Amino acid sequence: MHLLFATSIVPDGALASGYEIANAAIIAALRRAGARVTVIGFTWPGKAAADPQNTVVLGAIDVRTESASAPQKLAWVGKAMLSGLTFASAKLRAVSEHEVRAALERAGPFDGYVLNSVQFAGAFEKLVEDKPSIFVAHNVEHLSALENAAAAGGPFQRLLFRREARLLRVVEERLCRRARFVFTLAEEDRAPLGVAATDRSAVLPLVTGARAPTRNGPRRIDCDAALIGTWTWQPNRIGLDWFLGKVVPHLRPGFRIRIAGHMPSGVTSAHPGVEFVGRVPDASAFVCGAAVIPLISTAGSGVQLKTIETFELGLPSVATTRSLRGIDHRPDNCIVTDDPAGFARALEAAAADVRDVDGGAFHRQQVKALDVAIRLGLEKLGAVRQEVFA
Repeated sequence: MHLLFATSIVPDGALASGYEIANAAIIAALRRAGARVTVIGFTWPGKAAADPQNTVVLGAIDVRTESASAPQKLAWVGKAMLSGLTFASAKLRAVSEHEVRAALERAGPFDGYVLNSVQFAGAFEKLVEDKPSIFVAHNVEHLSALENAAAAGGPFQRLLFRREARLLRVVEERLCRRARFVFTLAEEDRAPLGVAATDRSAVLPLVTGARAPTRNGPRRIDCDAALIGTWTWQPNRIGLDWFLGKVVPHLRPGFRIRIAGHMPSGVTSAHPGVEFVGRVPDASAFVCGAAVIPLISTAGSGVQLKTIETFELGLPSVATTRSLRGIDHRPDNCIVTDDPAGFARALEAAAADVRDVDGGAFHRQQVKALDVAIRLGLEKLGAVRQEVFA
């Protein structure tokens, strides 16, 4: 059967963010279950769809707020206010409903939608009501918006996040109510979305690739701890601020920490061992150069893909409770604590006694559980023949 996977940004093969990694894993699992999947959405400027034969591209768009010009940000705010849409969905109104409807027709006959997160579905909600749907909730977006409002630096930004939270709650409730089935990425997200019943939702355990990451030979460790992420995304920024402000002061001066990824302005550390290294060519090689990985999420919902990657690589880690959302199997070399001083002590202990484990076992468990959940959702949708699951 044919499913239309409606998303904001279509896969381009780069897997540069947790969102893109999650999308690739979900699409691959749908196809393993026997579904034909066509993806519809936008590309990043200068990027091409990774699977053009099975992708309908609506155009190229850069939806990143942090890199947008001031006029562009104001234009998005104005469009959101005039349309009554969320800020995130208003960004996708770069094309008209007529153009999207024509694109849906070009996708050919299909049996149902997989509505991937709230942004695209919220922007073109009336156009995706004509067929049964599965809703994939990457996060509980309205709760993340409330957390962002609490952490906002000024009253205008706080007001925008509160507006976003109010609208997102309504849209999420509507999408969940209309969906035949809802997938979340963490068990903790099912109840806030009102779909805690087993006949309404399931959790998707994720992986970062079709196969578990492999390493050639022993690791060469050149720093004590390493972090990489999209720090301009507000939930990540909240975790980084917690780590730099609360944990790092407890670390000995000689403890070496490297932090990769685009850094928003104003992020600094007085600790002599902290080094901001910007973009790195190979994320896996970067983290494998560290004795221990700090998993520092303190906000947001959904699953932390950096946690999954760390566990797949078998690397030692120290994690907050929030970093383990959506994870049922914690490796033996992961220490969990939310106490900043305890977190620092655990980092120093793990760096002094490095213990890697086999990440392949974790990857296999995740894939098996992912496929079971996907089959359940497709059975509820009624979009795949029962003999597929025989």
